[in-house]
Amino acid sequence: MRIRVVALLVVALVAAPVISLLWRVPWSRMSSLLTEEVVTDAISLSLISSVLAAVVALTLGVPVALLLSRMEGVLASITRALMMLPMVLPPVVGGAALLFAFGRRGTLGAALEEVSGLVLPYSLAGVVLANAFVALPFVVLTIEGSLRTLDPRFELAAASLGANQFHTTVKVVLPMVRSSLIAAGFLAWARALGEFGATITFAGNVPGKTQTLPLAVFVAMETDQEAALVMSVVLILVSLVVLLTMRDRWWPSR
Repeated sequence: MRIRVVALLVVALVAAPVISLLWRVPWSRMSSLLTEEVVTDAISLSLISSVLAAVVALTLGVPVALLLSRMEGVLASITRALMMLPMVLPPVVGGAALLFAFGRRGTLGAALEEVSGLVLPYSLAGVVLANAFVALPFVVLTIEGSLRTLDPRFELAAASLGANQFHTTVKVVLPMVRSSLIAAGFLAWARALGEFGATITFAGNVPGKTQTLPLAVFVAMETDQEAALVMSVVLILVSLVVLLTMRDRWWPSR
């Protein structure tokens, strides 16, 4: 009984801020606020950048997950820790690290600008890079976990039939973890959509150019709280959709 009471109190504690926010939302003005230029710009930019970041994170994360699933020992632990680092780093620190690496005077950024003319900070590409950086660990963690549960006999059977490593991976291994690939994509997209610290540090907060939905909420809290509440509702709905879509992976079925 005591455990139940404590659990209900914790649930109420978590639910209270969300309910309080929803209570303050000006529902009657929802449609007009959603069509304001600053809101539509932030929503469209967030959707574009988060989808691109999820694609980048999947593209880069799948090979790393495949590699880690076949590694053991100290080297595997070091590699895995390095890949998980963006997940535990303070987002602002991650953004600063990106700036020192890919900024105009950064270790790689200066060479990149000289070769291609591409400047990442304060650009859509910079937003995508910052979002992909923080989303990548979720892709690696999700896919590696599934790969480690696969029966190696399937790969051995494919090899015995003459398939090389590449074809075995593409035709046998990845199709068997399709659900994890989809889950990783959703997680990466949701994480990228909600990113704040790395984005504002590396890509700035330029309305219509790099101001994503979380950044717009931050600014609107000082200038237009009703718009901030409406944009917050959008982010809450997205989070709920992701959680409900992936409930079969996280919540045991009866």
